[in-house]
Amino acid sequence: MTSLNFRKIFQVHYLVLALILGMAFYIASIPHLSYPYPLHVDEWVHMARSEAMLKAGSVTPVDPFMGSEPMGLNSNLEAAFQLFWGVFQNISGISWLTIFRYFPGVIFIITVLSVYIMARREGFGLEAAFFTLLIPTTVGVLGPAFLVPVSMGLLFTPLILFLALNFRTVWSYSLIFIFICFLLAIHAPSAISPIIVLAPYILLNMKGNFKPSLWLILALMLPFLIAFPWIFNLLLPTARSLFTPQSPTEYIQLPRVIQTYGYIPISLCLLGTLILGLKGGKKNYALALGLLALLLMLVSFFNFHRGVPIVYERGLMYMMLMVGIIAGAGLMILKSLKLPASFDSWLNMPIVTKNIGNFLCLAVAVVILTIIIPQRLAIPYYHMIDEQDYQAFIWIKNNLNQDYEKVILDPWKGTAFTAITGKQIYTRIHVAPLDDDNRAYDFLMGGSNNTTFLKKNSISIIYTRLYDFTQNKDIELNSSNPDLIEVAKNIYVLKSSQKTD
Repeated sequence: MTSLNFRKIFQVHYLVLALILGMAFYIASIPHLSYPYPLHVDEWVHMARSEAMLKAGSVTPVDPFMGSEPMGLNSNLEAAFQLFWGVFQNISGISWLTIFRYFPGVIFIITVLSVYIMARREGFGLEAAFFTLLIPTTVGVLGPAFLVPVSMGLLFTPLILFLALNFRTVWSYSLIFIFICFLLAIHAPSAISPIIVLAPYILLNMKGNFKPSLWLILALMLPFLIAFPWIFNLLLPTARSLFTPQSPTEYIQLPRVIQTYGYIPISLCLLGTLILGLKGGKKNYALALGLLALLLMLVSFFNFHRGVPIVYERGLMYMMLMVGIIAGAGLMILKSLKLPASFDSWLNMPIVTKNIGNFLCLAVAVVILTIIIPQRLAIPYYHMIDEQDYQAFIWIKNNLNQDYEKVILDPWKGTAFTAITGKQIYTRIHVAPLDDDNRAYDFLMGGSNNTTFLKKNSISIIYTRLYDFTQNKDIELNSSNPDLIEVAKNIYVLKSSQKTD
């Protein structure tokens, strides 16, 4: 009977884990439910640069957008991320659209599973995994629904914590070293966050047993010194920026991020912090103090405007990860609640009285999901192109040969154009419109009649479908320029260059 009960508990445990992982995939897929293309401009950039690297056979190809000088590793610190996905796409044969639509969910599943593995040893694996899946995705903070370096880097923090808190072997320190090296290659801020979180644990272990702390320090810090020389060259400028005031109006507001994550998880995180403190032990203290260290870094930047902006902006994601882990400890306490035996005869419902903690956890989970899922569904995401644009870009890729290497089009759609076609553009909007973007709009809105402008800038393709932000819809413009020929809907080429495959 005991064996049977244990087997049932075992099966229920992993059924719940499977449901949590399925929910993680769904939540990460929400922005893609009705949109099959990359969402964030950074995703299009990574796609374009990945293709450029494979085409050039180098991690420092010519800039695929403007065709300017090669991109150095100092200016493209996410080159390894782009190379990783470029090689993966090339070997697997999976289309880019499939990768950007479904693999954020796959990566988020691995992230939630990593949290489960780390927190299970502390007794709240399922609970921590559940709160991890609540991490939101927004245009400013990014998040699990985007295939960007911070989303991929997120899954390594719980793995590094798992190794650091539970093992003291050469192999564990070697794995931490490898993970930090990989994080530095794909996204340096993701390598800094676990160091901040583990700093209190290192200090706690220095008294009485200095050797493990020394090994952990070496595993965490050596990659910055020997693995990537270009990272080392950035250390001094980064250190200087710690003392340089930053403009507070340009960055994501910390209170807004906490509100988006949810007040119930935040409340359970506070409870979890209290519980970990009361339970004691270096690992419990390390988790609570690790979150505190991360919050101190974020609050210092938010209030005093001192620090590294990118570490602050991406650190918000790691803050929510740690909040979720510790909120799991708070939910674990609710799960362990039991009613006095006298309630058995009063309620006459043994299944309720003996499992009141489980029912409370289920109720909390249902309430949170009832609130969170509609909020996630309501988060707005911009779309850089639509189906008509995509088909037009594919036509250009397949039908206009190398005689047509540069296009002028709506700068808002420029990044996606290069990612899809591999061709250069006159200009593109990445953060905010610049002078060249305004000139592009003036040219297109003026009927594309300035042939001198086209020849001066070596432009041979004109795409005349623009997105009108004031009307929130696309508009299609025509051209009466006698030097242009319309080869497809909204697609014009210069007569002097007309030649199709």
